[in-house]
Order: sequence, then C-alpha cells, then structure tokens
Amino acid sequence: MSKPDFSERNLSPVLLSTVLLLLFLFLQGVKAQSQTHSGKVATRAIPKEQKETRQRDDYVGSQECALCHQDIYDKYSRTDMGRSMLLGNVPLSAGMPTSASIFDPRLNRHFELGVRDGNLYQSEYELSAEGKEVFRETHKIDWIIGAGVNGAGGLVRSGNYLVEAPLSFYSAINAWELSPGYQFGDYGFSRPILPSCIVCHSGRPQPAPDGNGRFKQPPFRELAIGCENCHGPGGPHIAAANAETIVNPAKLTGWQADNICLPCHQTGDARVLQAGKNYGDFRPGTALDDTLSIFLAPFGSQSPPQDDLLEHYLSMRLSKCYRASGGKLSCITCHDPHVQPTRSEAPEYFRQRCLTCHTEQSCSRPLAERQRQSPPDDCAGCHMPKREVRVISHSVLTNHRIVKSPQEPFPDSAFHMTTADLPDLVQISAPPEKRVAPSPLTLLRAYQQIMLTHPEYRERTWKLAQQLAAAYPNEVPVLQAMADLSLQQKNWDGVRAAIGYLDRARLHGSTLPGDFEQLAKMLIATHQEAKAIEVLQQGISLTPYDAELYRLLENSYASLKQTAEECKVLEQANSIFPQEDGIRQRLKQCAAANTADPQLNLPRPQ
Repeated sequence: MSKPDFSERNLSPVLLSTVLLLLFLFLQGVKAQSQTHSGKVATRAIPKEQKETRQRDDYVGSQECALCHQDIYDKYSRTDMGRSMLLGNVPLSAGMPTSASIFDPRLNRHFELGVRDGNLYQSEYELSAEGKEVFRETHKIDWIIGAGVNGAGGLVRSGNYLVEAPLSFYSAINAWELSPGYQFGDYGFSRPILPSCIVCHSGRPQPAPDGNGRFKQPPFRELAIGCENCHGPGGPHIAAANAETIVNPAKLTGWQADNICLPCHQTGDARVLQAGKNYGDFRPGTALDDTLSIFLAPFGSQSPPQDDLLEHYLSMRLSKCYRASGGKLSCITCHDPHVQPTRSEAPEYFRQRCLTCHTEQSCSRPLAERQRQSPPDDCAGCHMPKREVRVISHSVLTNHRIVKSPQEPFPDSAFHMTTADLPDLVQISAPPEKRVAPSPLTLLRAYQQIMLTHPEYRERTWKLAQQLAAAYPNEVPVLQAMADLSLQQKNWDGVRAAIGYLDRARLHGSTLPGDFEQLAKMLIATHQEAKAIEVLQQGISLTPYDAELYRLLENSYASLKQTAEECKVLEQANSIFPQEDGIRQRLKQCAAANTADPQLNLPRPQ
C-alpha cells in the first residue's frame, strides 16, 4: 500500500471567507442616481414578532430615529453607508442598465440579466455545439448590495439561505460583468453569503451562527447600515428621551470611536470572534476586541505592507498625521458619517478638514501651482491618491496613509508594532492600554488563518495545539490542528490519528466544510465508506452549498453498489449545482441505469 498524503488540509471555507472579505471595498456601492430613492421614509406599523425581538435587544430601527432626527436621517440616507443595501428592484429606476448578455469562453457559460414582472433576474446557461441549452438556471435578485461607488452585486434567497449572483454591476464601465472571484471558477448561484461579509453591508442581518449562508427569518431586520450601527441600540434612548442613553461617537475617545469603524474597514490577516460571540454582539462604545480580535503578521523592512485593501485603519495609524496627533486623530476627524460630499464638493470639503490642523503655508508646493491643478488645491487628491484595486476589476481605493508622495516609505514604527507578550503577531484591535496576549485558543485560531498566506505559522499552530491538547481536548481548533499535525507523518498511523481528531471535531461542533471533506476522504481511503456516508450526510445538512461533499457522498454509495442512493444524491446535487458538468454527466449515467433497471424507480433528469 502506498504512503498516503493528506498533509494539505482542505481549508476552503477560510479561503472563501477571505475572498468575500475582499468584496467589502467593491460592494461599497448603485450609482449616484440612486440617491433619488433616499428621501423621507414614512414610518410603518411594526410586526408583532419584530416588537418582541426589539424588547430582547433594544434595537428599534433607523425609522424610529427619524421621528425626532428627520434632517440628519435624510442626509445620512443619501450617503454610501445609508444606501449600502437595497431591494432588488431598485436598479429599475436608479439609472443602472437592466439588461446584459455575457459569454465567458473560458467557462463556456452564458450569463443574462433582464427584467420580468417588475423584478430583476439573472440567468446562467450553457449551449451545446448544436446550439441547444444544456442547462439554464434563473433566479430573481432579491437584494442589491452596494451603493455604487465601485459597483453593486445581487443577492438571491434560496429557502433559508442567501447566495451571491454571478453578475455584478461596475460603475466605472456602467455595465454588468462577472462578480469578483468568478474568474477563478463557475460558482453559479451556489456561493453562500457569510456573516463576516454581510455584517458590513447591512443594518441588522440575521445570519445563523456558523450557518454557512443560512439566515434566520427575516434575513434582515434593517437593510442598509443604519443609525444604531454607530450609535448602539435606540430602545433605552427612546424610553428615557435623554442624550445620556445613546452613544455619541463624537464624545468618545478617538480609539473608542475608531472601534466602530474597525470591523469593516480593517481586514487584517486573521479575524477571530471571541468564544460565544457573534458579529452582531459588538456594541458601539465598547472595546471591539471583546467581541472580535483582528491580527496582522508583523512587517519587516524588507517586506513592508504590499496590499492595503480594506486596511484603512492601519494606513491611518501609520500616517504622519496620526503619529503627530498622539493618537487623537480618528476616522471621524475627517469623515462625518451623516454627510457625504458629492464628487465636485469633496476636494474643498476635505481640504477644510485638513486646515483644521494645517495652514496654507504647510504645503511646500506654491499656491499658484496648486491652483493650476484640476481640481485646484486638492489636498486629498495629492496626499491620499486613488489607485486601482488589483484583485477587483474596475475598482479604486484611497490611500489613507496620507503620504507626501506616493513613493513615501513606511515609517519605522510600522516595523515595531508587536509587543513583548505577543512577539509574532500584531493585535491591531487591542486597546492601547492593553498589553496582554490573547487567550491561547484565540491565538491558535489566529495562527490557523494566518498560515494560509504565511506558511511559517503552520509549525507554530502545531506547537501551540500540542500545548493545549491536554487542557482543551475537545476544542475544535485544537482538534483541527492536531489532525493536520498527524497527517505530516505521511503514513497510515497518521491518517488513523487524523481521522480520530476530525471525527471528534465534527461531534463537538465543527461546521467547516473542509473538515467534513477531509475526514470523508480519509475514511474512503481506509475503506470505511459507511462511516464516510454518515459524515458526509451531516456535512451536507450543515453546508448544503459545498459541491465536493455531494461528489464524495456519491462516490461512497457507488463503492458500496448502492445505485439508488447514489442517483438520489446526484439529483439533489444537480438541482443545486446545475453548472457542474461532472455531476450532470454522472446523473445521465444514473438515468441510463434507471432505464436498464426499472426497480430503481428514479425520476429521470429534466
């Protein structure tokens, strides 16, 4: 028997989460025309179940705030954040193109966008060499995510799950093209929306914890980012009717105010929720680190930051302005979340913000030379230049490091951000006065994420897991790391040990598709198909939008000659992943077997 090699564990869920995090910037934005939809919004009757939910968490919704703060609400509703998410039919009157036909020769797939019965729909289909449709999948776009600065994407409701649509709108070209990430593969309508992404694009989403795209009902208690995302729950404020019962970010310290912005404007290399916490548990005015810890791999003088996509806070913190302010400079020093200047107003608007600390004489360029620029005297245009985002087409990003010139080197402080208690990671979310290392389990989870892009952290992950194994024998991160370490033996003893660890991980709450895939592959390799079937069925119940789980389950049934069960799995998979050629071909073979053996009694594929 040859030596097994399962050493490269499947960590696709984490990778998927990373790809989705990259969409934060892209999905900032329906074109400016959609501002016409952000006028006064009438209040409405509150459903009984929503009232009951409010009593539990004190959130009331932005429309309740508007009753007393109508002017602020109207202005905010015209900002990008105030339009971060819209109903799916808004583009019909927002000036966006509502029809598109795209062919991707690499995927051999056709994509269409169109209107039917007042709703926006997207389709994906394939044509045979004879021009006949091989498959077609069409879904209504239920929501638009993004305000149109760079673009907007579509979300589709599929039962209790939300998935991404394959086409997105790009403002720079005023057209629809493949959504970010679809250049890597045909995801069809099977790319689940994860909590780490949706929490930054909507007001009050209700993703199920570790639900892999599953949402509670209704999926959103408030669509766009609203008042309470920055001010906290409004229930006590309404009840008491005084300013002491609501968070005012302007009255917080700069660090506390920045904590409100950090979750969505500072990606980091690892993002770890604290035990028992969800993204929605963070409350403005509290330390983000109590809910979510954000880590970076330290920079070296030979390896300065290369990609600051959604690293706005880090960039600001490394700026000369921030360092000279003694940490008093914060996001809201320059940004008023309630007001967003137009493109023509922005240069002068932000210039005035600069002049609160600087003078006309601060700039080394002569005034006459600055006035000749277009737009004239544009501080931000010169010191915070925009550039294209490499990983997302047709998108731009603003440099928040506030540089004298684009080639300005990083300050020496960028290479000394670690602490004695945490020498190998930068905990960017840690309060300034806190110099205590994170808990061992938090550190382990951070290592597990960072090792995907920094392989040198893999051995640190193994070492820490070994240290924790006795004290935390049933913690999923420990079991995952121990399984990965066992596989480094590259022998069957290591495989059997890894099977034991991952089996315990799934029984103690793992919901990562990669754990179920890896465990099933090892069970199949050791001829334990019946156990693999049990594992895969559980995995599919937890993560129904993972095609590999269905493939492995079908193969397991095929190995056991259970043709009827094999075909049922293929039917289910084909209904979810019609774009998958392999699944479709296997289903045709099952149809042929059904014809040859009527006792199988399976419906034929449509």
